[in-house]
Amino acid sequence: MQDYEDSVAFLGQWGRFQQVVFFLLCSSILPNGFGGFSVVFLTDAPRHHCLVPEVNLTQDWSNAVIPIEVQLSRCSRFRLDVVRNLSAQGLVPGRDVNLTDLEQEGCVDGWSYSRDVYQSTIVSEFDLVCREQWKQPFTSTVFLLGVLVGSFFSGQLSDRFGRKPVFFGTMALQTIFSFFQLFSTSWIVFAILAFINGIGQISNYVAAFVLGNEILTGDVRVLFSSLGVCLGFSIGYMMLPLFAYFLRGWKSLLLAISLPGLLYIPLWWFIPESPRWLLSQGRVEEAESIVRKAAKWNKVQAPLVIFEDYDIHVGLPKLKSCKTRHRTHCVLKETFTLSLGYYGLSLNTSQLHANPYISCFLSAAVEVPANISVWLALRYFPRRLSVISILLVGGLSLYFLQLVPESLSELAVALEMVGKFAMTAGTSLNFAYTAELYPTVLRNTATGTCSAFSRVGSSLAPFLSQLSAYFKFLPYIVMGTLAVVSAFAVLFLPESLGRPLPQTIQQMHERERWTHIILFLSFRLPEPWTET
Repeated sequence: MQDYEDSVAFLGQWGRFQQVVFFLLCSSILPNGFGGFSVVFLTDAPRHHCLVPEVNLTQDWSNAVIPIEVQLSRCSRFRLDVVRNLSAQGLVPGRDVNLTDLEQEGCVDGWSYSRDVYQSTIVSEFDLVCREQWKQPFTSTVFLLGVLVGSFFSGQLSDRFGRKPVFFGTMALQTIFSFFQLFSTSWIVFAILAFINGIGQISNYVAAFVLGNEILTGDVRVLFSSLGVCLGFSIGYMMLPLFAYFLRGWKSLLLAISLPGLLYIPLWWFIPESPRWLLSQGRVEEAESIVRKAAKWNKVQAPLVIFEDYDIHVGLPKLKSCKTRHRTHCVLKETFTLSLGYYGLSLNTSQLHANPYISCFLSAAVEVPANISVWLALRYFPRRLSVISILLVGGLSLYFLQLVPESLSELAVALEMVGKFAMTAGTSLNFAYTAELYPTVLRNTATGTCSAFSRVGSSLAPFLSQLSAYFKFLPYIVMGTLAVVSAFAVLFLPESLGRPLPQTIQQMHERERWTHIILFLSFRLPEPWTET
């Protein structure tokens, strides 16, 4: 049987067909970038204190009715009926009355929110403060649980019904339910819609990633998986603080996030189904039709028979091999660690700078050099060594944070950004590496399953920062420890540099080799390679 990439080699790697697919798929990732982290602004809590209704109070008592606990208390005030009586008697707070002796009450009349940074967020809309404060991080968790469900089921649906239908179906799901969130009448409604939106978010990303990996070949495939898709996400991420800066209300921000999805409807007529997937389903004629159309776009002559003696592998095989299960376990450990670290650091951006827009932009901007480094690593370095190095750099930088004196806050920010750089690079590299480890009949299911498991880590990330209440650096120690442990697990994965994507389970097993650590340490830098 001739390999797929050998069969379509006559197309070249960078003709008009590949250029259209490359840029359209990369552009489709933009909404994932600015939509995925919109919760940073949607769930941010403005400065607030108990609302004091219009009552007849002196100016002194109006200023003193909210207790001061370093700053104005957020969840209590002095009993309003007592304060009203004291004000009517002409007593002066702090002089005639000891404020520490006054009884306090909760915010029975609601809260007053500052509009210095935001006009509104869902926190001010639904009063997610004080006793309801747990709903702030839980909103992100609900969204990421939707991402988890989407990661798992979209992979299986895509392997069964095709990459293209799932790609466009989940893009529609993402757009529609982002728009529906505008009309949320309660936090529960908002959370349910966020869950469904999360299903579409990651499903669209995974489907686009696999579709591009299976259509493109050689160096272009490496460029797409390591730089194209990831830069598309990062650019979308960097657009988010720009949108949020000019659109300070949560509804206007959601509208700006959802509407761009309509621009992708015409892509249906330009992005084809994956020929690799069609071949795996025995639909050889449809696969040849797509390749012949690509040949016309590239202005090259296609042979009379493109896929000669191509073996058919229909259905979703089970992972019965012990080696395959061992491989999957190692990949799952790696993806869990990277996702927990990536989202744990990304959702912590408000701590980097007093201005949340600058904080978000810094967190997004560091992803650009991270993704460029991934492209260089995929082109010149073994996959396994690259992943191990990234995990160790990220883990150690987060460990060292606890050693930085408080007076050197800039150094602490720099180390955290190194950790974010490593987690971003590792996440991008892991997507490309996972796609190369599994055959066509399993690739989307494997990618989706690994992505789903990683979302368990991302779902826990919003609450990871709560560990700092026990020890300030405990979240960083947890992320650093997991990174180092995962680095050792990657030692047992096979190398995929310079090898064509496996088509069958048999081809995947042929690559299984036991690699001793001494051979790993004897690595020498290879020459740049080109797939043909």
